[in-house]
Amino acid sequence: MFGQQPAKIQAGPMLGHSDLREVTVWVQSTAGAEVQIRYRTVGAPDGPFLFSEKKMAAAPNFFSVKIPLTEIKPSNRYRYDVLLDGKVQALPYPTEFATQALWQHRTDPPPFAVALGSCTYINEPEFDRPGNPYGGDYQIFGAIHQKRPDAMLWLGDNVYLREADWGSRTGVFRRYSHTRATPEMQPLLASTFHYAIWDDHDFGSNDSDGTFPFAQWTREAFETFWANPTFGLPGTGGKGITTAFRFNDVDFFLLDNRTFRSPNECTTCTRTLLGKDQLEWLIGALRSSRAPFKIVCIGGQVLSTAAVHENYARFFPEEREVLLKRISDEKIKGVVFLTGDRHHSECSRYQNEAGNWVHDFTVSPLTSGLSNVDPQKEPNAHRVEGSLFVQRLFGLMEFTGPKKDRSMKMGFYDSNGKEIWNIVLKASDL
Repeated sequence: MFGQQPAKIQAGPMLGHSDLREVTVWVQSTAGAEVQIRYRTVGAPDGPFLFSEKKMAAAPNFFSVKIPLTEIKPSNRYRYDVLLDGKVQALPYPTEFATQALWQHRTDPPPFAVALGSCTYINEPEFDRPGNPYGGDYQIFGAIHQKRPDAMLWLGDNVYLREADWGSRTGVFRRYSHTRATPEMQPLLASTFHYAIWDDHDFGSNDSDGTFPFAQWTREAFETFWANPTFGLPGTGGKGITTAFRFNDVDFFLLDNRTFRSPNECTTCTRTLLGKDQLEWLIGALRSSRAPFKIVCIGGQVLSTAAVHENYARFFPEEREVLLKRISDEKIKGVVFLTGDRHHSECSRYQNEAGNWVHDFTVSPLTSGLSNVDPQKEPNAHRVEGSLFVQRLFGLMEFTGPKKDRSMKMGFYDSNGKEIWNIVLKASDL
């Protein structure tokens, strides 16, 4: 149209799911445009470009698209560019990625690192509560980027829907757009593969559950703005956002703790957080896994024995007991829960009746406000001494070692990237 400004990149590009022969790129433009990705291997600056399919960024999806790159090969590094209406968009940060290695039956699995965190509140005074800003320390995204993780796990409350947001599709999509466009976030989005679950604030209102009436809109926004491999629990017609993926030799299970959840305070309901179908799927998937570490991502704490706020022990102790007993009875080794929600961080661990160690790393918040947790008033019998931190931080898991002797180091890092705590787990000890 005459006088219309050319479309530009509003947010991203963001790297989504990565497999050996395909990588997904998400990008959001400022207006309607034809979007395409061109890419070629690093080290071949004069080589021919590969081109993705073209997709239209249109108003109904707030000008965001997900584009698969289908001509990649394992064990390669690629440089990529975003084209809007055929024009390359210049960006002030690198846009590169490395594909996973085809190591199976050939070598030991490669070392790799995965960043993680939860609770990302980005201030917008017009819609925030009055008083001191709830969000801050946005430099944390640059600190994560400096670690050059291979992937990042967003453990829920990745956006904070406000009262003006959750009652309309427009409000939900605008909140996602506002958060995703955070300038400090962009270099990290462009160079690391990202995976996400949700918790109450990106699912709906505070402490929302399966009765939330606008979940159709929040799920649509979640699927639009994230590029997980799939969305929805297998065997249920795709209900919820549950999925799983493998990165090198480690299996990751991304759970949905909202869609199947009964109301917290309902005394006559069947009290469930994961729901029967999702719990059965998880136990079966864990039992089938041959990974040395089985990483289970869920919005709220699992192992903490303190029955407070929205953790498993307070509202759903029976289901929690069933979950942990099934893991023990099936003799599943190497289970590590990654959780968020609490606005403080800690490590919980216990040894089950089968003799296997189960861990729960709570990593929270990235940029949100802090909790007022008091260890004396919130005793957690499984808390690892010295692991409790009430500050903005992120986690970094580093997987190393030969196939039969893999290790995982979990480190907590402050918002400037300084390591403040770590623990090393050997698969053979779990």
